[in-house]
Amino acid sequence: MTKLSDFNGYGEEIERWLQLRTSPIAIKLLEKEEDIPEETMRPKRDRGFHLGLCQAFAMSRREGAQVAMLKEDHWCYPPVIAFGLEEPPEFILEGNIDFPNRVADLEAAKRLARTSPRLEHGKYVGVVSAPLKTANFEPDLVVTYCNSAQLRCLLVGIKYKEGYQVTSTIEPGGACIQSTVPVILSGECQVAIPCMGDRKAAHARDDEMIFSVPKSRLEDLMLGLRHMDESGSGYTATTSIMRPEYPLYKPYIEVGRMMGMEVHE
Repeated sequence: MTKLSDFNGYGEEIERWLQLRTSPIAIKLLEKEEDIPEETMRPKRDRGFHLGLCQAFAMSRREGAQVAMLKEDHWCYPPVIAFGLEEPPEFILEGNIDFPNRVADLEAAKRLARTSPRLEHGKYVGVVSAPLKTANFEPDLVVTYCNSAQLRCLLVGIKYKEGYQVTSTIEPGGACIQSTVPVILSGECQVAIPCMGDRKAAHARDDEMIFSVPKSRLEDLMLGLRHMDESGSGYTATTSIMRPEYPLYKPYIEVGRMMGMEVHE
């Protein structure tokens, strides 16, 4: 049985092997307020302000913060609906958010609104996030912000044990939702991209992508990443190789020879 210390160790290993800029995030859904772990910050109660969920995740991965987000802590409504904290208003289900600003057809806007991933209403009261390496709770899933080369390693790693391949629907909106709710609903890994809000409000970088793995597949991922590290095929193997006597620009060769240097093509 996986212990909390094992999960913390996973966080340290992933961060080290992939040379991540920010920490993998442990995320747990809360069924009642009493489930909030000790030493967890509540934005509204403890800081006197609201946050977007993407900002809470950013605080966890960048600053090492452990943050719980209940309805009263949220500033941005989509995750309040997606995590089942409130039912979506009919105004949204009729497509009034996406049409005409994001899609040109009202029926398409309605379809998008009605099929957007959502958890059962009332099942959860919130969500808590923290760096995987320091979280004092067992996660339901782990979310990692990475570049494309690091993402490749994660996809290779999760494939190692059983040939498991990740299939994702890439939705450009609501990264805090797309990287979490489909994983909870399906029990499968997910690839997502930072949305406009994640980039503007939570400072996600242009070269970042998101990989999410449910708790049930985390050990398989670690097995694959360890194999890659031991076999020398991990992330550092995809970086540029230091090559002695690399090809020189011809004028450099000519000038070098004029100076008595041993240079050649």
